[in-house]
Amino acid sequence: MAEDQMVELQRTAVDDRELNLDEDIPSTNQPQPPKLKHYKWWIRVISYILFLLAGQSTAILLGRLYYDKGGNSKWMATFVQSAGFPILLPLLFFFSPSTKSTPISSSITSQPKTSTLVFLYFCFGLLLTGDNLMYSYGLLYLPVSTYSLLCATQLAFNAVFSFFFNSQNFTPLILNSIILLSISAALLAVNADSENASTVSKGKYAVGFLCTVGASATYSLCLSLIQLSFEKVIKRETFSAVLDMQIYPSFVATCGCVVGLFASGDWKTLSKEMKEYQEGKISYLMTLIWTAVTWQISSIGLLGLIFEVSSLFSNVISTLSLPVIPILAVVFFHDKMDGVKAMAMLLAFWGFLSYIYQHYLDDSKSKGQ
Repeated sequence: MAEDQMVELQRTAVDDRELNLDEDIPSTNQPQPPKLKHYKWWIRVISYILFLLAGQSTAILLGRLYYDKGGNSKWMATFVQSAGFPILLPLLFFFSPSTKSTPISSSITSQPKTSTLVFLYFCFGLLLTGDNLMYSYGLLYLPVSTYSLLCATQLAFNAVFSFFFNSQNFTPLILNSIILLSISAALLAVNADSENASTVSKGKYAVGFLCTVGASATYSLCLSLIQLSFEKVIKRETFSAVLDMQIYPSFVATCGCVVGLFASGDWKTLSKEMKEYQEGKISYLMTLIWTAVTWQISSIGLLGLIFEVSSLFSNVISTLSLPVIPILAVVFFHDKMDGVKAMAMLLAFWGFLSYIYQHYLDDSKSKGQ
């Protein structure tokens, strides 16, 4: 009888574990085969990389198209960077933690207070508003090549912030990746600036320069703080946590942009801007709508990589899109592809593979322990 009771208890424990797999709780309470868990991790990381590269590249090209075809509102260009968050609401409801049952392990993991989360999302929303506005000024006043070069400085900023906030270790392969990606962006900048002279005044150029550098620093700081928040405050290894970090700060940032639109008076010129848009009203609306959608896709990829790997890794992947943009410009805007652009692209992929290989070595080392 004792043996029969032991067998029954073991079966009950197995059934409980299987039921808990469907709950949105930390992965430490969801035992899975090591190989299956490893493959699932790589699938998630690759998916987030594709979201980030495709979303960011498309969004920047559409943002440039908006300015080139007659758009001039900095606040509207800032507004669309965060206003697309409602498209993520169905995903938020789908991936929300189940409240039908409360697993035993939930008492072990303390959940952050609602007031703490509200304060956190509000602060990130304000940072996002200022960061997006500075990027909008930079994209308006600087050539795309110079803008890309200055955006690459976010790697250096992120390296510093990751060292202090996230205890990031720097190996030769990681440093090699950062250097190669920075050189790749610099090559594109030198090549493009030699072909196109800037038509803006020195004052506007200086404003664009300072805003882009400031935005790169703010962006890097935000990434490191988000990673720190996931580790120290949120403490939930779920996709719903990633969605929360995207949707709620985006809502705050969108509200801030609406205030900026009315306070600056830009809203008065939007009707005229739409009528004078070179490609027509429908194209004007579709450009803004798809810019908003692609920025949300990019943000999900970015936050997912912070959640799964680190803020530095997400920044490296984000910088990888800088050399990808000229390739897309060749396809969609019929820009020419020369040797310098091809070299920049090769250096970028070299740096990307260098970083991926470092993670492969780290993963192999952890398995050997």
